[in-house]
Amino acid sequence: MVSAWYYDDSDPSLDCREPHQFTPNRPVSLEQLAKLGVLYWHIDVTEPGYMDQVNSICAERQYQNRDQITISKEKLPNYEEKLKIFFTEHIHEDEEIRFILEGSGYFDVRSPGDEWIRIACKASDMIILPAGMYHRFTLDTTNYLTAMRLFKEDPKWTPLNRDERTDVNQYRKQYLDTFIKQAEETRK
Repeated sequence: MVSAWYYDDSDPSLDCREPHQFTPNRPVSLEQLAKLGVLYWHIDVTEPGYMDQVNSICAERQYQNRDQITISKEKLPNYEEKLKIFFTEHIHEDEEIRFILEGSGYFDVRSPGDEWIRIACKASDMIILPAGMYHRFTLDTTNYLTAMRLFKEDPKWTPLNRDERTDVNQYRKQYLDTFIKQAEETRK
């Protein structure tokens, strides 16, 4: 089951693959993540027929394509460079859908107050980040993850790194209007 918490960035010398939890921890619930547009399913990869549930979600959400990525020193060319790219804050103009098949890692997403929320994902977790949401990804200290990537159209992964242009990107604006304004109103 996925878990999430506010990211403690008070010690910049810590490796990004460490948990970065406050003491005491500041947990974030699945309900809070859903208000930010983050969707989650637990689909047990050890159960026969688990792909039926994946295929059902794909049909419901109109995902037409998929591929698989393994992130490890042994399997991913330019491993260190790729990890730096994944950990650079960015958005996409479409949803980011990941189903973790093996291993574990972290997705960090921005809160309405622009703080980082760390989401720990492991095998059997499916997570969907909405288009326009600032986020980043890193492995945890196991340094290994295999994930199925799902796409509405042709498989592509095009990050738009955060800058003044992404702040006015139409998908970013739509995300803010749909999720962040609602989340802020809920907190009032």
